[in-house]
Amino acid sequence: MVRDGLYYGVSLLVVAVIVYFGTHWISLTAIPFLLAVFFLIFFRDPEREIPAGPGLIVSPGDGKVEEAEWIETTAGARFRVSIFLSVFDVHVNRVPISGKVTLMEYREGQFLNAMSPESAILNEQTLIVIEDGQNSVSFKQIAGLLARRIICDVKTGDVVQRGQRMGMIKFGSRVDVLMPADVELRVKPGDRVQGGKSILGVLPGYGENKSSYGRS
Repeated sequence: MVRDGLYYGVSLLVVAVIVYFGTHWISLTAIPFLLAVFFLIFFRDPEREIPAGPGLIVSPGDGKVEEAEWIETTAGARFRVSIFLSVFDVHVNRVPISGKVTLMEYREGQFLNAMSPESAILNEQTLIVIEDGQNSVSFKQIAGLLARRIICDVKTGDVVQRGQRMGMIKFGSRVDVLMPADVELRVKPGDRVQGGKSILGVLPGYGENKSSYGRS
């Protein structure tokens, strides 16, 4: 459980008790009680079994893969996987690969619907770049229509491990993962993934060096 969940959940449960003993109205008491349950569920932080093996890229968040496509960036061709998190998904984010954080950049922005393609450019976000000595993987925490706070607990120069917790986005969001263009892909649009557990792909030099939609 993320600490914020305890703050919100316990506080609202106290409010529910006060309302009940002050009014004895079940319907009125149900409002803070149901909100408390929502916050306790939303801020859950389950343990995950992190896959072992060289070159694996794991999902930084829970949600549904909406896009998996090659794109052109200033650094050349990359493969982007976009994962959308609803308010019902776990919102704790995890590191996709082991390596060194070479860039952590926060960008102010708007709060467009995370389903919109423009959100990847215009919305509030953090960009994290990790290098393992051979390859570079970057990912973005992107705020959505309801998400109003991005938490990132890593900074430039940190050495991180695949699957470790690194922050969260509150109340609906999106995470984009940019991988080498010749990554061996293991997911396709429509797949459900879990942060730190689901394998998005295999880095060049470790797998078969080809995209492979839907492999497990």
